[in-house]
Parts: sequence; C-alpha cells; structure tokens
Amino acid sequence: MVMARRWYASSPVVDGLPLLAEPEFWAAHLVDLYDGALVESFGVDPADVEGMLERLCDKSAWPMFRIPLTGGHSILVHYNSGEEYTSTDCFIVHPDWWTDGLVLASTDEDRIGPGLCWPELAALIGAPGDGEGVTDPHARLLLLLPALGDTDVPAEAVTLVRRALIAQGGPDDCEALARHLLRGHPMWGAAAWSYDEDERAWICAGEHSPRGTPLGDHLPDAQRTALEHCLTPAGG
Repeated sequence: MVMARRWYASSPVVDGLPLLAEPEFWAAHLVDLYDGALVESFGVDPADVEGMLERLCDKSAWPMFRIPLTGGHSILVHYNSGEEYTSTDCFIVHPDWWTDGLVLASTDEDRIGPGLCWPELAALIGAPGDGEGVTDPHARLLLLLPALGDTDVPAEAVTLVRRALIAQGGPDDCEALARHLLRGHPMWGAAAWSYDEDERAWICAGEHSPRGTPLGDHLPDAQRTALEHCLTPAGG
C-alpha cells in the first residue's frame, strides 16, 4: 500500500515550498531521471545536491508540495522517509472526496507509474487552480516531470523543459539535459497513451501505470467529470 494514499496525523510533514528557491533542489528532485554524471548540467555544485538529498530524505521532516488545480483538487508531491528508504508519491486529493486510489506515481516498492501523459502535463503547468501552493508554471512542470512517461512527447516539450530549467537557475546550454529528463522515470519508463472518447479519459499502456483504466472510475459520474476537467483545464 502506497503510504501517500492515507493521511497520518503523526506524520512529520512539512511544507516543501521554501525548498523551491534553493538552486540545488531541482537537481535533487529530478535525480532519478538523469545519469549522475549530468548533475553539473544543472549549474550547481554536486556537494550541494547531496546535501539537498539528505534534507529530502530526512526522517523527521517529509517535504510536501501542493499543486492547486481547479474545482478544489490538488496534486500533492510527497516525500515519505521510512526506516529503510525514501519514496516519492504523486497523487490527487480533494477536501470533500474520498480519493483513495488517485495515485499517479510512486517510487515505493509497488512501483507505480507513469501517471501523466504529455497533453495533461502541458495543460496543468499553465492553469493554476484554487488556493495556495506551487503556481509558477516552470516549477509545476519540473515538479511533476517524474510522473510523466510518454513515448509521444512533441518537440515543444524539450523547449518547455529547457525554459523551465533556465527559469529555475539552470544554464542556457541545457537542451541535452531537457531531452534526457523526458525519457521517463527508470522505474517505469515511457509508455504509449491513447484517449478513450467513451470514457473521456487518457489510458496508459505501461505495465506499472495506474492509468491502465480511467482515473477515478470508482467515483460517481459527477466526480469523474470534475476530475476530468481538473486534469485537462484547457479542454484536453
């Protein structure tokens, strides 16, 4: 069971938002997506990245990042540091819904992902929703990038990731790094996606993806429709 599917009153969760201002955060957050030899492509000191990784894996403080969506939904990117290892979970919540099962990706032993296709991610980065959290489109893109796994990313994806890296302090010559980051998480890789018109949902062919069936297909129709709109705020 992915830890992020449940809330624990005793969990040492802390707001991760202040970490986004630290240059080494992105190299640490995206570390699983690139070869360690590419760490200097972020324009940061590898030693500083190691220090950030230690902070992200701190058992006494689990950083959580909220990405507000429309209709009261949020995507949470949540670091969970247990006794043996740290996992990163990405899931959707709504304050008035029982949203157990809306996990998009997780690096725990269940290996869940990919959870987003490029059309969804491209729509989400420029459409901040309700409430506080991560609203900067560049930060939203990089924060959600580990959940992406799409074999059909367009050329514009490389441009957008490169711009996001530069906006967050990366060097101008980071196109190769941007391409590398779009290959998909090594735990599940990139997969083919198709849009099911009848279900009004993106379906993923990946072996470990939670999106092999329509997301939220256990929810009432009204909630399913609201979930669809929050993931495709620009109309899909």
